[in-house]
Amino acid sequence: MKSHNSENGKGFTHKFKPWKLIYSEEFSTKSEAIGREKQLKSAKGREFAWSIISKQ
Repeated sequence: MKSHNSENGKGFTHKFKPWKLIYSEEFSTKSEAIGREKQLKSAKGREFAWSIISKQ
């Protein structure tokens, strides 16, 4: 979050600041987290993410 919101950032996410955390998940292994990340980048996952965002 710090790098996304910093004044020094010049990447893609810098254009859309300030960022705030509205949802998080925890996993016991890195492979589980990577699997969930892949799922969230799918069509169904993006639908889930937008449903969380639209409630804010």
